[in-house]
Amino acid sequence: MRPRLMVLLLAGAFALRLAYGLASELFGPDESQVFLIGLQYFTTGAWPYLGPDVVYTHTQLPGALQGLLIGGPMFLLPIPEAPYIVLNLISFAALSLLAWYVRRRLPDVPWWCVWLWVFFSPWTLNYSTHIINTSYVLPGAVLFFVGAYEIVPALRVGALSRRTALLCMGASLGWTMQIQMQFVLLVPMAAVALALAIGAQPRKAGPAIGWFAAGVAATGVTLLPTLVRLGPGVVTGLTRSNMAFDPHVLLDLPALVARFFSFATFELARFVGANTDQRAGFLRDYPWAAPFAIVAAALGVVQTVVLIVALWWRQPDRPDWPAVRVATLFQLALVAVAFTLSVKGPASHAFYVMLPGVLIYAFYCWAPILRRPIGRRAALVLFVSGAVALTALGVRNFGLRSLYTDRALVARAIAERNYHLLGERRPDLWKADGR
Repeated sequence: MRPRLMVLLLAGAFALRLAYGLASELFGPDESQVFLIGLQYFTTGAWPYLGPDVVYTHTQLPGALQGLLIGGPMFLLPIPEAPYIVLNLISFAALSLLAWYVRRRLPDVPWWCVWLWVFFSPWTLNYSTHIINTSYVLPGAVLFFVGAYEIVPALRVGALSRRTALLCMGASLGWTMQIQMQFVLLVPMAAVALALAIGAQPRKAGPAIGWFAAGVAATGVTLLPTLVRLGPGVVTGLTRSNMAFDPHVLLDLPALVARFFSFATFELARFVGANTDQRAGFLRDYPWAAPFAIVAAALGVVQTVVLIVALWWRQPDRPDWPAVRVATLFQLALVAVAFTLSVKGPASHAFYVMLPGVLIYAFYCWAPILRRPIGRRAALVLFVSGAVALTALGVRNFGLRSLYTDRALVARAIAERNYHLLGERRPDLWKADGR
């Protein structure tokens, strides 16, 4: 493809993703609270020692990264859209890295299929374009999986140098631990990846750990002021307060498996509405999109089934397929075990950090299907149907609780340097209630 055409296509993809993010919800309880972290920093100038809220334990994640990512852009461009632009630049760069990496591993998969899916599948479009802390998980997650796969000998394809891969994996950990509790899933995976890498090259153990630590420090530097002021107990205490043994989670294993693999499918229903009535209402309100939404959602269900069945497939033409399959099963098992130790149930967004690993596995599954004309035609049907359905969803969201339902309020809060106009932070309300 010509470089100029590639630049135009990438610019168009970025613009579409940004538009979708701006049309998405802002005035919901979680979105507005995350936005307030940055708005409070911008309007008061007070260093954001703590980040997103862990609502079910009335705690906060340590570190300033979330506040800086949202409030920092307002110092450069004091308009409500500034944090959206920065978020979309970061997530677009991360997804570009992921698409490039998938193509390095699977050059026979059509480029248009990889790039369109990575940029516009429901799970990457709805989480990574609008202001909510889960959207900020994705960049760290991509860095982690690309880095981890490039230091584990059985998975490595030579796309990155080992030094760069170690830096990426470390940076992802320092990043994610300030964004969501999902960082606890990365810790054991990082330990296993490092152990396998060091086991293959024992003499390079010191440099490997050093480069990994340098990556952690690069993004974890915004956590340092919090540790100095509040002490390391702010991290250990947070982890302990969010742990509770509950083996009953394993009884819900079939649903957990479906949720895990759905990250790589066109799972539309959860983004349309929380229940059947809301989803039916969406189809009634947008009859021009209803047939496309039904087709896309049905294909999404088929995708989930295929991804589960593919665990038993053999691909003798791909020597790294067994390692990718084992890595995916390990990730699934880790999620299941982790939620037996968590106070929160295994909702999909609570282990969203696993999405890049699931996507890499999924493209290995789609590769033999896409070799056939019927497979490529099915992919085109899914892309066209999905585009119409997501357009309708974006139009719906724009008129509900997006920034543009009351942009003037947010703009006034920025102009007057008064975050209270938008709302109050949960932790302040918790303290006022004596909790």
